[in-house]
Amino acid sequence: MNILGAFIVYQMIWWVMFMAVLPLGIKVEENPQTGFATSAPIKPNLKKKIILTTKITTILWIIVCAVIMSGLISFD
Repeated sequence: MNILGAFIVYQMIWWVMFMAVLPLGIKVEENPQTGFATSAPIKPNLKKKIILTTKITTILWIIVCAVIMSGLISFD
């Protein structure tokens, strides 16, 4: 696997994990103001979720790269 392939794999895992982490800890306002979405989160904590996503992705990416480099999975 070359550097570009490793980067693409990392990005794919990152986005999937980000979408999985987004709904964690979401609290919605019980009585939203008129004109606002009833599902809008009070405090989305995006910075914490981005950091958590990056940590999870890095661990998974290392595992995926190790499996690919070991020869168990080949893309040739």
